[in-house]
Amino acid sequence: MKHAIRLLLTATTSLLLWFSTPAGADELAPLSLEEAKTQGAILIDTRPSHFYQGWPMAGEQQGGHVAGAVSLSADWKYDDEQWPQALSAKGLDARKPVALYGEEKGLAEVARLLRMRGFHQLYELKGWQQAERVHLARWQQLVYPQWLADLQAGKPVAAAPKGDWKLFEVDWGAPKAFLLSHIPGAGYIDTNSLEQEPLWNKVSDADLEALLLKNGIRHDTSVILYGRNSMAAARAAHLLMYAGVADVRLLDGGIDAWFAAHLSTEAGLPRKYEAVASFGAKIPVHPEYLTSTDQAKALLKQADGALVSIRTWDEFTGETSGYSYIDAKGDIPGAKWGHGGVDANSMSDFHNPDGTMKPQGEILAMWDQWNIAPTQQAAFYCGTGWRASEAFFYAWLMDWQRISVYDGGWYEWSSDPANPIVTGDRKPSAE
Repeated sequence: MKHAIRLLLTATTSLLLWFSTPAGADELAPLSLEEAKTQGAILIDTRPSHFYQGWPMAGEQQGGHVAGAVSLSADWKYDDEQWPQALSAKGLDARKPVALYGEEKGLAEVARLLRMRGFHQLYELKGWQQAERVHLARWQQLVYPQWLADLQAGKPVAAAPKGDWKLFEVDWGAPKAFLLSHIPGAGYIDTNSLEQEPLWNKVSDADLEALLLKNGIRHDTSVILYGRNSMAAARAAHLLMYAGVADVRLLDGGIDAWFAAHLSTEAGLPRKYEAVASFGAKIPVHPEYLTSTDQAKALLKQADGALVSIRTWDEFTGETSGYSYIDAKGDIPGAKWGHGGVDANSMSDFHNPDGTMKPQGEILAMWDQWNIAPTQQAAFYCGTGWRASEAFFYAWLMDWQRISVYDGGWYEWSSDPANPIVTGDRKPSAE
């Protein structure tokens, strides 16, 4: 009897240790890519998302991820309520074998987290460095903190700007938070200089050009933008691209990503760049990036058109307007729901837990539910343009060819009583 109890205690202790002890990469059985394909294994990239998106690791000639792999970075933190949705979005099934790859520490951490959630057929993918990689079409335009820090330090970096480059933080109003802490050497763009009342549409082309010249921005200047909120930086990015700046980049995850990387900051006033006399091109170089209300109405009648609402579901169905200064509730009849976030100040449906851009496949799957496709002529809108600009930028990173922002959005549409409004739950139309 005592012997049986001792065996039971030993077995129980071993089981508890198995669940609680982090598994090293060397504890996972190796699996080649060919074996993984044969067994129908799910491939997981455990590295930071910028490597998955396309940036090469040190010593690599190519970046990106193994074809078919999903991204589940060891850096991300999900709570218990978020895990089921995260696993579902990535097509992860505990009944199937899973092959992980990446650096040893991250690989071991993701293996540990998956074991806690019932995944026991875990392997380490061997030879992944030599495997064919795929990447975001314009991965170079979505930069990460260490790349920016190295660029500032004058170190060699992948996809370096070809000429003059400038860094700006973008936010609404006076730079209060900026004065306390910002990325060293950054200038500052107040979104009030990009938009005008009463509807917060873009300023005139002449005023936009004046802003660019004042900040030393020409059409051939590389401009790197970041924000306390990614939407503000995306709003500026879209209007710079509309004007004709050829190389516009966003810091993925914004200043929070910089903080998380434990990189240095500074306090004080924004950097003042030397003004330039000429933009070097007639603004706008890309008028097609902006859609008016009349064009939005025409798009609704276009066979391959998609007017895409980047708003919360409650805004889309008319439960709330989303804004304290917009009274009307509802949305535009015939518009497609392109998702948004938890409220009008969020784009969480498009973000990983650390605020970086979700993998292309997850965004496309989300849009596919509402028949929003890369081949369509798509105009994104929200309340006043910020969220729509971020969706536009992500679609542009994916190389969508016919995209724009409906600048007026819900605010302008709903301000005209003659424009129809729809409320209530809706489903995608069959196409």
